Amino acid sequence: MSAFCHSHRWSAAVSSESLPILPAAAPAGDKRPPALLDAAVSEWLAWLATVGEKKFRAKQIRRWMIERRIQSFDQMTDLSTSLRQQLAEHFSFSSFETVGHQIASDRTEKLLLRLHDGELVECVLMRDPGRRTVCISTQVGCAMGCVFCASGLLGVKRDLTAAEIFEQVLVLHRLMEDDEKITNVVVMGIGEPLANYKNLMQALDVLCSEDGFGLGARRITVSTVGLPKQIREFARCGRQFNLAVSLHAPNDELRTEIVPVNKGTGLKEILAAADEYFEVTGRRVSYEYVLLAGVNDQPEHAEELARLIRGRNCHVNLIPMNGVSELVMTAPGEPMTHQFCEILKGWGIPTTVRKRKGADIDAACGQLRLNRSDTDAAKKRD
Repeated sequence: MSAFCHSHRWSAAVSSESLPILPAAAPAGDKRPPALLDAAVSEWLAWLATVGEKKFRAKQIRRWMIERRIQSFDQMTDLSTSLRQQLAEHFSFSSFETVGHQIASDRTEKLLLRLHDGELVECVLMRDPGRRTVCISTQVGCAMGCVFCASGLLGVKRDLTAAEIFEQVLVLHRLMEDDEKITNVVVMGIGEPLANYKNLMQALDVLCSEDGFGLGARRITVSTVGLPKQIREFARCGRQFNLAVSLHAPNDELRTEIVPVNKGTGLKEILAAADEYFEVTGRRVSYEYVLLAGVNDQPEHAEELARLIRGRNCHVNLIPMNGVSELVMTAPGEPMTHQFCEILKGWGIPTTVRKRKGADIDAACGQLRLNRSDTDAAKKRD
């Protein structure tokens, strides 16, 4: 079982004052004051002692940082002015700065976040009746090379720290009205989540912990291109997260064209790992399938996919490709999408077509990116 999945991971260090602080080192070359949520528990508590404060202050500060929608240390009004000033001198309030904010016609909101080293990532807030879902990133860029996705166009720059992953949820939470709350988290933004496994699991631990965000594991979905070793480790983490595996093709030859990293794994091994995830957790696995016109959307592809996954307790999520300006591929028309869906259903496979959210602000599946023009625009605002 992974050490990063225990909800009591801080209790041994601080007893009843357990805190959702993420013990992840900032990237090399970081000269800023440490972000408060990047600091190790021992560092934070030791610092409080050096300024003459009791341990219970840590819990007060935690409450402000995670439960309340504040933008600075100055808003922690039950702390003394002196302590707030000292916090601001010793820590950064956040791991990043918001340099772009777009709102779509369907009220989906997308943020462009600039990290301390100037790199950029995007995250998204989606609204549905009775449901508020946030989509977060785990890397700057992506190394998987999926041919339909904007996220990997410039390759991968680095992993996000655990705090940088977790804080995306907080910054999106602060966008919401007082009567709104986050109900679901999907780890489907920029990057391959399981390629940054350690930091991802630390962040998810805080999201689930009662001393953190308090979100149920079943409300969190992690999407992966299919890394078998990490899927198996994920299965044994001790929580019932949802797993979504991006297939995009019914055979290895076509999948390697669409998802180049498939060459080193193959569908047989990926499906075996996904089967093990279901066996260990009891959680039904979702298979994501981006439909590309004339590439993987033909009736014979649907039939082959059905034969590949039949008999499994699974669900297929069809995703007509969302437009990416740098790519020539397009989504199939609605009749072709409907036909593909009906073929799978005819084989008894639960299948849905994903509803597009935020496409008019490039916030839909496959559209999040690290874009040079975004980088240049952000730097011009300095």
